Amino acid sequence: MSKRYAIVSIGTNSTRALLADVESDPPRIELARSIGTRLGEGLGEAGRLGDEPMRRTLDAVSQLARALRGHYVRLFAISTSAVRRAENGEEFAAEAQKRLNATLRVLSGEEEAAASYRGALTAFGKLGGEKVGVVDVGGGSTECAVGDSTEPERVLSCEIGAVRLTEAGADLKKARKLATDALKPLEELKPIERLASVGGSATTTAAILRGGKPFGLSHTVTREDLERVLEQLLASSVEQRKKIPGMRAQRADILPAGIIILEAALTALGQERAIVTTADLLLGVLLQERDAGQAARVHGAPPTRREMWG
Repeated sequence: MSKRYAIVSIGTNSTRALLADVESDPPRIELARSIGTRLGEGLGEAGRLGDEPMRRTLDAVSQLARALRGHYVRLFAISTSAVRRAENGEEFAAEAQKRLNATLRVLSGEEEAAASYRGALTAFGKLGGEKVGVVDVGGGSTECAVGDSTEPERVLSCEIGAVRLTEAGADLKKARKLATDALKPLEELKPIERLASVGGSATTTAAILRGGKPFGLSHTVTREDLERVLEQLLASSVEQRKKIPGMRAQRADILPAGIIILEAALTALGQERAIVTTADLLLGVLLQERDAGQAARVHGAPPTRREMWG
C-alpha cells in the first residue's frame, strides 16, 4: 500500500520539498522541488537572519506547502545550519511553523550527518560489510558519517559550508586552507572503502559534468572532474556561470566554494572519487521516520516517533 511522506527542509542556501512513497523499495520519489532562498545571507557577520532572507524563505515555505497539500499522510519539517546558528532562529522557526502547520525541527549537525547517511545508502546498495562514508556539503556546514550498516558508526559536523566560505571573501589559496583546516577532523573517520557525496554543490557539479543531462540516482565524480569544473568556474563571471549547462542559477556564486570543500573532504577521507547521489538528507529523514514507525508497531506502540514533529 502506498504511504506518502512529505518533508520541507529549510537550508542555508535553499528551501526544498520532497514527497515520496516510503513503502516502495527503493522509495519512489513523487515530487522534488528546490527554491534558492539564501536564508544564511550575511549571517556570519551579523549573527542574525536578515529580514529579506527570512521573507523570501517564508514565501518559499508557503509555496512548497501549497504544492504538497493533500498529497501526503504525514508532513515533516526540518531546518539546518542557518536556523540553529542564528540568534533569531527560534523567532523564524515559529513563523515557518505557522506557514506549514507543522512543527519545524532544528537538526543538530550530528543529526544532519546521520540522516544524510541514511538517505545516501540507497546509492550504495547492499554494503556487504564494507565501510562507507557520506559527506554533505551544505551552505553553512559540512557533515560526514561513516558506517557499514543502516546506522552510521560515527558522525561529524564541521563549521564550513559553501555560503560561509564564499562570504569569507578568500582567494583560492586561502579558501583551500580554510576548507582543509575546517575538515581536518574528518581524518579521524578513515579508513573507508567508498564515499558518497550529497547536497547541491555535489549534484550541480555532476550535472555540469554531464552537460546538463539528468543522471538519475547517482553519478561518480573524480578529483580530476572537480578540478576541471572549478577551473571553468573561476575563469567565468557569475553571469557567465549561469549559462553553463547543468548550473543552477542560485548556486553560480557559491559553487566554487562548494567544490573546494568537497575536494578537501576527499583529501581528509583518503578518497579520489565520490558517488554523487540525489538520495540525501530529506529522503534520509523520511526513511528514519518510516523505520521508527515500523519498529513502534512491532512493539505495540503508536507509530508516531516524536511529539516534536507535531
